[in-house]
Amino acid sequence: MGEVHVIEKLVVRLSPEPICDECIIVTLRLSPSGAGEPNAGHIVRELAGSNGFERRKDTCSLCGETHLVTRQK
Repeated sequence: MGEVHVIEKLVVRLSPEPICDECIIVTLRLSPSGAGEPNAGHIVRELAGSNGFERRKDTCSLCGETHLVTRQK
């Protein structure tokens, strides 16, 4: 299963609570940036606006910090 699907499943599972990119990386043990591979930030930006996913500045439900987060409405 690709990173896109793994990230999408995590965001859906936490729905409607938001999660920041850093917590996605830590929770799923992803590399912050890979050689030639899209990173979590790139993937969640692509999810935004599709299938009820949105990005906005808010408090992350995992770390409690204010960041750009992703959630599914």
